Amino acid sequence: MAFVRGDVTPIVVPPGLEAQRRLGADWTAWLDRLPGLAAELVEEWGLTLEGPVCHGFCSLVPAVRTENGTPAVLKLTFEGDDESEHEGVVLQHWAGRGTVRLLRADPHRRALLLERLGHEDLATIGYVEAAEVVGGLYAALHVPALPQLRTVASYVGGWLDDLATLTRDAPIPRRMVEQALHLGQALVSDPGSAGVIVHGDLHDHNVLASPRGPWLAIDPKPMSGDPHYEPAPMLWNRWEEIGTGDVRSAVRSRFHALVDTAGLEEGRACDWVVVRMVINAHWAIQDADRTGRPLDQDERAWITRCIAIAKAVQD
Repeated sequence: MAFVRGDVTPIVVPPGLEAQRRLGADWTAWLDRLPGLAAELVEEWGLTLEGPVCHGFCSLVPAVRTENGTPAVLKLTFEGDDESEHEGVVLQHWAGRGTVRLLRADPHRRALLLERLGHEDLATIGYVEAAEVVGGLYAALHVPALPQLRTVASYVGGWLDDLATLTRDAPIPRRMVEQALHLGQALVSDPGSAGVIVHGDLHDHNVLASPRGPWLAIDPKPMSGDPHYEPAPMLWNRWEEIGTGDVRSAVRSRFHALVDTAGLEEGRACDWVVVRMVINAHWAIQDADRTGRPLDQDERAWITRCIAIAKAVQD
């Protein structure tokens, strides 16, 4: 699908985003609306399309210029992604401190106009150095939470309820499931698990180069939570580098770089990593169950990765 404004080359929704039609009718309806929605916003906001057209798991992100020539990106997010509902509000609150700047927003259409950053992300530097960069960004992001944000506990509590139904023949060690349930229930009932803004998905590919940065965070899934909730995404990314050698040492080096740079409590951060990795492994099982099929090769590899990370931070 595509749209055209004037003599500009039409935007084509990238195949990777079009592939999300497999996720159901809501996705299909949004993807059908997406070209027209993008065209409306380009016209209303006086934007000029420049390309390239990027995308995330649930967003279309074409490069544009504003009427005064400022380079920017237009981000259109799937309405069903409740975790990014307050992305614009939080970016406005952060005001560019450690993050991309928000230039304009239309929350009803889940549209954001953002400062354009560089194409280089943290995957271009060493994985321990990248963890130190992210650990340094935490201080700018972890400010008192806004009242409209959902809590980490409200999400995790539901995920733990689902995890408790996991059958004993599932490909996750039962002792690890029981450990995640025990740790998770203690964490979500702790008042310290809420109160600051957490990014929720801060990893190498969500930190881009910028002249005013030098590194700035993008794509938050903002919640009111616990800073110790943050490290897990940095541990499951860049597995093509980490997973081919001494996994335990590589994971632990990244974990300690995050914890030490940010001044986090190691034990609490470890507990959150275990909880998040087991929940993530369970999501792969749920995806297969929902479609009545066995786990595929990629899902089994993901579960193995999750287990390896949960073990490594505890050894």
